[in-house]
Amino acid sequence: MAKTITVRIDDSTYNIFKLAAAGQKRTISNYLEYATLNYTMNEAVVDDMEMNEILKCEKDIKKGLSDISAGRYRIID
Repeated sequence: MAKTITVRIDDSTYNIFKLAAAGQKRTISNYLEYATLNYTMNEAVVDDMEMNEILKCEKDIKKGLSDISAGRYRIID
């Protein structure tokens, strides 16, 4: 079942969305759904290859977080 979401945006942002939707012959609502899904699937989620690279560094990442928690770091300007 479709859900309704209310979002507040300024006029310039609205106009950008309106032009983009018109350029794709979509309603603004449909454009926002399409653009949000496209962004989420392509940018906000890592693929299997990226995740494997991250997991290879898991031990180092955990050590770094542990060092930060224990105050074992210094900021270099």
